[in-house]
Amino acid sequence: MTGDKAKGLTYRDAGVDIDAGEALVARIAPAAKATRRSGADAELGGFGALFDLKAAGFRDPVLVASTDGVGTKLKLAIDTALYDGLGQDLVAMCVNDVVVQGAEPLFFLDYYACGQLDVEAAARVVEGIARACKAAGCALIGGETAEMPGLYAKGDFDLAGFSVGAVERGAVLPRLSAMREGDVIIGIASSGVHANGYSLVRRLVENSGLELGAPAPFAPQMSLGAALMVPTRLYVKSALEAIHSGAIKGLAHITGGGITENLPRVLPDGLCAEIDLTSFSVPPVFSWLAQSGNIAAEEMLRTFNCGLGLIAICDAEKAGLAIDAFGLVGERAYRIGRLVRHDGAALVRYQGALSL
Repeated sequence: MTGDKAKGLTYRDAGVDIDAGEALVARIAPAAKATRRSGADAELGGFGALFDLKAAGFRDPVLVASTDGVGTKLKLAIDTALYDGLGQDLVAMCVNDVVVQGAEPLFFLDYYACGQLDVEAAARVVEGIARACKAAGCALIGGETAEMPGLYAKGDFDLAGFSVGAVERGAVLPRLSAMREGDVIIGIASSGVHANGYSLVRRLVENSGLELGAPAPFAPQMSLGAALMVPTRLYVKSALEAIHSGAIKGLAHITGGGITENLPRVLPDGLCAEIDLTSFSVPPVFSWLAQSGNIAAEEMLRTFNCGLGLIAICDAEKAGLAIDAFGLVGERAYRIGRLVRHDGAALVRYQGALSL
């Protein structure tokens, strides 16, 4: 046999570069190691990831798990090559969902899939994941990098995350039976659009005719792409501070569906959340989005967070305690409404006008 027939095929010939994968693992290992915490001491590279709940100090824990991605914000990241904050988006979308159940996020795993592995881009994403895990007190204990030529186009990749937390059995949130008419609703400021509604955001950018590298109309000191890539806030430390104050009856992470769809998920039937739309600041990005697409306030409130990434419910007499607890960790918290009685399933009613 001569020529190509004499040469055996390799995995690289099929489009998968094992050496690149090993280079990525070597690059991200220090970042993952920096996220270690009590209960998570194993090195990366095992078939499964281990976590010791007893070493973490739990006596009778209930596990809380969440998995998520970053939606089509991923496409915006690819178009702008702004990858550094994407890991925080991924971690926040998972750990914020864990902490609103009253749980402390303990560990995180990521999944990165692509057509051809770009070690630099992948490393920037995973290093961002590690930074966010460390900020949330959550160990990055494993993950998966999948190179799948033929399934993803060159330059494209997908991203998913999985987090597990724990809460002592008697401390699970929301405490629906404890909620009463007159309970105060507190809103905690978002950093912007976070990681929801980007199919609409991208359509509005396209319709505007603006380049992603042009100055953002709502933040001229930044490019439009950079302003839209501001990462999701991590609410873990502030939420745990508020929970430990004893003031919190319920927490809602405001993601896809906005306030309208997410807040009722933590309310019992027979109670309505009455929200004063004039009580909190709406970041300029939402005004630009609304004006660019002639989007009604009602649609904005059921698509975007509109300036509130987290909402808390507490006794009226403990509202100040909760606001102070969030403030201790650097969050801006507002008294935005109260619970009122109504017949039927939980819902949200708005008063005033959103300042778009």
